[in-house]
Amino acid sequence: MDTAIALEESQPGLSMELDQAVREEQLSSRTVQTYRHWILQYLAYYDLKNPSYLSDQNVKDFLKYLMKRLSLSRAKLNQAREALIFLYEKVLRKPAVTAELKPA
Repeated sequence: MDTAIALEESQPGLSMELDQAVREEQLSSRTVQTYRHWILQYLAYYDLKNPSYLSDQNVKDFLKYLMKRLSLSRAKLNQAREALIFLYEKVLRKPAVTAELKPA
């Protein structure tokens, strides 16, 4: 699935807003690639629902899914969490998502 198309389906203008936030934060190309991957996974998990309508609980549930169902390493889980924090704080300009998960 093309990231830009998925972002636009989820919320019109989101791809452009993400690109702008990336430029403002001067992220490395590898970080951008990783963040785009996790943001796309998050949006796909919720059937491309507009992320502005998703709550902290949705973020927590997604991260729990990654941890329990996919058995992701702590490092990968932290990457996903940081990508979602970036999405909400820097792209959507909403309060920080602070879904802190403890290993089960």
